[in-house]
Parts: sequence; C-alpha cells; structure tokens
Amino acid sequence: MITCIAIDDEPLGLELLKDNISKVPFLHLLATCSNAFEAMEALRKQPVDLIFTDIQMPGLTGFQFISSLQKKPMVIFITAYSQYAVDSFDLDVVDYLVKPVPLERFIKACNRAKERHELKTSKPADSPGKSPDHFFAQVDYSQLKIRFDDIVWMKGYGDYIKFHLKSQEQPLVVRMSFKELERILPPGKFIRIHKSYSVALSEITAVRKNSLFLGDQEFSIGESYREEVEKWMRSGN
Repeated sequence: MITCIAIDDEPLGLELLKDNISKVPFLHLLATCSNAFEAMEALRKQPVDLIFTDIQMPGLTGFQFISSLQKKPMVIFITAYSQYAVDSFDLDVVDYLVKPVPLERFIKACNRAKERHELKTSKPADSPGKSPDHFFAQVDYSQLKIRFDDIVWMKGYGDYIKFHLKSQEQPLVVRMSFKELERILPPGKFIRIHKSYSVALSEITAVRKNSLFLGDQEFSIGESYREEVEKWMRSGN
C-alpha cells in the first residue's frame, strides 16, 4: 500500500483528485490539503510515500513546497499549466499531469509511482547479501525483465532511457530518469561517462583521452566524468 496526501487550493480540483485516488486500490489517502502549509502539518504528523500536488497555489507554490522538503516522498504534479513540465523533472518527480486529467492517464501515473516504490523497497528473495541480477521496467504495456548482464550501454533522453542490449538489435525505450536508474544499477558494473550515457564496464575495449570505445563504437567522455573513468582505469578492475 502506498500512502499519499493530495494538495490543491481549488475545492473542486481537490474533490476530483480525492475521487480519482479512491479508484486506485494500492493508494491510501491520509490527508487532503488546500495549501502547502496544511500539507507541511500533515507530513509532520505522518510521513507519506507519495504527494499529489498542484503548482500554482497562494503563499507557497508546489515547486517551492517540494524543494523545501528535506526528505522528499515521490511526487506527482497535477496542474492546469503545461509550461512547468520541464522544470518539474529537475525535482525527479514521478509524473506531470495537466488538468483535466483523464482517469486512465491518472492511473498510468499511479502505476509509475508503484513501480518506483517497489524498486525502492524490494529486496532479493534469497540470500541477504546477494544483489539482484535484473529489474522490471515498463515497456509499452508490459513489465519487461531486463538483466544487468545483458545491458551494453544506455542513453538518456530527459525522462526516457534507451537500453542497448546484447540479446536484441533494437534498443528498448523505458520511461525512467537517470536518477531512478542509478538507484537500481548494481555497483561496480556500470560507469557514467557523460550526462547522457552510461556503459557496462565489461564492454569497454579501449580508452583515449576524450573517448571511450565499446568495440567499434566511440563515445565522448564528458569533462566532469573523465576523473571517474581514469580512477576506474587505475584500479585495474
């Protein structure tokens, strides 16, 4: 069960949001709030897993409210304004919904929150010290199993990632941010070489001053990532 609160300064908008939440079986609504200050008080009494919030609110905007939280739950913005979508993903939000929100679109956003919650809370079924060798990602309408050993390299496009795999010619496109990805990648198997690229260490065949090669594929090494690449080379791993 995912606990949540809903915030909207418009009574009708808050009532519609409350009704939509009631239709999602894995959501448990703990409080409804008409502004960010009421939400702060609600969170002080009871932390939650997920916040649904409007952006344009009197006193404190949704952006300011979420940015002020030291321990951030998952966030889904629901607003009448589409122009804030790009900025919202800097806060690593789950989704950005523009009113009026169709129920199927609302449920899709909730399913994304459920996937993220499960990734965060899941533990290996067997031996406690053993790391998982795969994860499940939403691809089209299916939850697809992706093995870490099958990944050659990944490229980020905003809130999407393209996975290039050994097992198939065409890459998989998954709605996921690099922040989400880095939380689930096993340590010591991948390295970020650019703000948009991460590669499997086992697939690296050569490194030049500003480039790295996976076979005959050349990748530029970002300036801020060069030190990490050099550190890996010195380690001999």
